[in-house]
Amino acid sequence: MTDFLSPDPLPPGARVACRVEYDGSRYSGWQSQPHLDVSTVQQTLEAALSQVASAPLRVHCAGRTDTGVHGHSQVVHFDCPVSRSPKAWVLGGNANLPFDVRLHWAVPVSEDFHARFSATARRYRYIIANTPVRPAHLGGQVTWQRRPLDAALMHREAQCLLGEQDFSAFRAAACQSTSPFRNVQAVNVERRGPLVVIDIRANAFLHHMVRNIAGSLMAVGSGRSPAGWLAQLLAGRDRTRAADTAAPDGLYLVEVSYPAHFGLPATPPGPLLLGGS
Repeated sequence: MTDFLSPDPLPPGARVACRVEYDGSRYSGWQSQPHLDVSTVQQTLEAALSQVASAPLRVHCAGRTDTGVHGHSQVVHFDCPVSRSPKAWVLGGNANLPFDVRLHWAVPVSEDFHARFSATARRYRYIIANTPVRPAHLGGQVTWQRRPLDAALMHREAQCLLGEQDFSAFRAAACQSTSPFRNVQAVNVERRGPLVVIDIRANAFLHHMVRNIAGSLMAVGSGRSPAGWLAQLLAGRDRTRAADTAAPDGLYLVEVSYPAHFGLPATPPGPLLLGGS
């Protein structure tokens, strides 16, 4: 495994992959919006890395997260405009980044690596504080639902999502994907004390797909919709019949998977709030 804090310089033109962690609360999503007076994670990261390079630099990500959505393990890549070491990219980048965006590693990768197109799966986690009163200390970090949720029922309902299916019922109207089909590889819902955690892994996701699924799962879990409703929505492929889109608060991109031959470091367990692995 390549040392992700190696002091050995990489040649100009080398492709570098990085793991980026961020709190999305203050940002208008991942993607740069140069024509709007807003702050995004991409432009913040590019500005910091461009300082290290003393040259303009553009990064490409595994998944474009929405406004308010967090990244525990976003993966990006860029091509070095100048000779710098992995250590310089990480430490120098962090020195120029605000407190809520961090680089954790940088490794050289082959020219055929692409943060988005080489990924084989993405995993998101949605965290709900299921308490009578909204928590005072977790603003933006969790979604709040005061109605009691039946996490076991939500887990059973969610199993209908497994496999390659048409997810039109959980697709945002503004989604630009050419196909509504996605392959959900695993989905789990469990209660961890006052938190209800939805964990879902797929080859890729449609725009707002996780938040739309979460909204409908909460409708069933709170008793506002009957058991079996999620499967009916999926079969009906009509977004207007599903529940409202859940808030971005509490949604985290927790892992992106790649073929082993690229040699990327393993994703570490999430912080306590993310429930470990």
